Amino acid sequence: MAEIRNPNQQGGGSGSNSSFIVMMVVMLGVLLGMQYFRSKHTTPLENSTAQQTAKSAAQQPAPATQPAASTATASGATPASAPGSSGKKTAAAPATPAITATAETTTVIDSELYRIEFTNKGAAVKSWILKKHKGNDGKPLDLVNHGLAQEFGLPLTLWTYDTSLTHQINDAMYVASATGNLSAPQTVTFRYNANGLDITKTFSFGTGYEVKADFIARRDGAPVRALLAWPSGFGDQDQQVSYNGFQIEKMSGGKAEHIAYSKVSNGNTINAPFDYAGVAGQFFAAIFVPEHPQTATAVTLHGQADLEKLKDKNSKAKPVNIPVIGAAAGDISGHSILSVYVGPKSYTVMKATSTPGGENLSSVVDFGFFGPIAKGLFFALHFLQQHGIPNWGWAIVVFTIIINIILLPLRYASMKSAIKMQRLQPQMDAIKARYAKYKVTDPKRSEMNQEIMQLQKDNGVNMFAGCVPSLIQMPLLFAMFTMLERVVEMRDAHWFWLHNLTAADPYHILPIFMVVSQFLVQFYMPSPGVDPQQQKMMAFMLPAFSGYMTWNYSSGLALYWCVGNVIMIIQQYVMNQSSLGKEMKAIAAKRARKQKTKVIQGKR
Repeated sequence: MAEIRNPNQQGGGSGSNSSFIVMMVVMLGVLLGMQYFRSKHTTPLENSTAQQTAKSAAQQPAPATQPAASTATASGATPASAPGSSGKKTAAAPATPAITATAETTTVIDSELYRIEFTNKGAAVKSWILKKHKGNDGKPLDLVNHGLAQEFGLPLTLWTYDTSLTHQINDAMYVASATGNLSAPQTVTFRYNANGLDITKTFSFGTGYEVKADFIARRDGAPVRALLAWPSGFGDQDQQVSYNGFQIEKMSGGKAEHIAYSKVSNGNTINAPFDYAGVAGQFFAAIFVPEHPQTATAVTLHGQADLEKLKDKNSKAKPVNIPVIGAAAGDISGHSILSVYVGPKSYTVMKATSTPGGENLSSVVDFGFFGPIAKGLFFALHFLQQHGIPNWGWAIVVFTIIINIILLPLRYASMKSAIKMQRLQPQMDAIKARYAKYKVTDPKRSEMNQEIMQLQKDNGVNMFAGCVPSLIQMPLLFAMFTMLERVVEMRDAHWFWLHNLTAADPYHILPIFMVVSQFLVQFYMPSPGVDPQQQKMMAFMLPAFSGYMTWNYSSGLALYWCVGNVIMIIQQYVMNQSSLGKEMKAIAAKRARKQKTKVIQGKR
């Protein structure tokens, strides 16, 4: 993505009174530069849009009364009529009154989903509370990260390619069309007209998570390419364990892109056309959807902040730098109309949020490397949660039971294959003994493998049959891991002592149970043909690995794994009591006695 230079900066020069030639050269350079700039950056669409915007703004009456506003006539304005040298009266252009507030005011928009507090300083958002999602303090989550906002800017400020102009726009005191507490649906307009700037920002609020923004900025009567920004991350940023979820989201031509924070550059431009562009964290997003995708433009923002300072301003701990990702969007004409989705990365909610091009925002939910499997798991859990099991934790339990019931025939087939393998073990040992004198690199070793494979084939033994259940379970396990990290529905899910299925078990009850149950799985699971030393190593390595995973990561994963282990232990115990299980146990015991006898004889 190529970075564009600021199209709003105006060049100029001052001629020296002592050199008429220098003055002429400078003026000629300025004229040629302006002509070149217009040929490169001005399009008929921009001109027509700007004219329509100017016309509509001129027709819009100024607020009649504002408690915090002051209006004044520009100094030096020519009176409506003045005596000329000839004694005749001449008409002059009327002065434009200034529109600016003298004190800071707040406007609060309230709905069932959110509570948004605006300040008229910069016409920006001070607080954006999501009522159905909570922070670590148990209170409704504020999506505005106040520590980051102080450094990088408040949400819904304007961003331009001119830093000084950006500060001037966002430090201005706007006049709000309404103040105090308001209920959605609602429309609020902020206006500022002073110091050569004329800015209008109108926000319309509905009952969903979308806010419609219509804004235009002018400097000295000319439209300014200003973009609406969400520059300072999200309010849960200091609560997250992983920052891999911070990325820029973009869709162009129906193709979604997830740009990781490590690949985001500050100030890079995303050119038209695109269906949407914005910034997303692990569970929440601010996505800009332009009404005119063909003339839309966006900019990526990237900074860094100290996590320890976010948690405690007086912290003296070693700095922990975290990424601060943001985005801004608008129209190249200067007059922008777009929708802003600010809320949870809920697949079902975002799927219902459409773009002018007929797409939706569901692609913002990135399910990771195991995307298709993880998405299928989520759909299955969501189906259970919507049809009789409202608790997500119990939905995981029921889903795990269903998966293990489906795998039961495969486990039984695996056990039958294992008993056949044990019956053939003496013959396979005899073949291996014949080739024991050859080195591992000797070509004769390939003949040994061919004989063993032929023996297994003749007796209907599939050496990979015992791996099938594991080959199915492992992708499900990793897909469950990635899905739980990215689905906001699990973030606020409760199950007994667990209050967030995406976070680790705070009391480590499930991880401890996980280690014990995994050890029992290894104890009850028959391993024909496996070296006893390797079997002992696996009996300790697998429980240790599973304990580590569930100790540090989502409790939902620990719940899924633990329930699966309990079911496997019960199933395996029952199968071990069957005729096949008893035969397998007898063969394994006989082989163990034989090997023990050989070891004792070897010592003698």
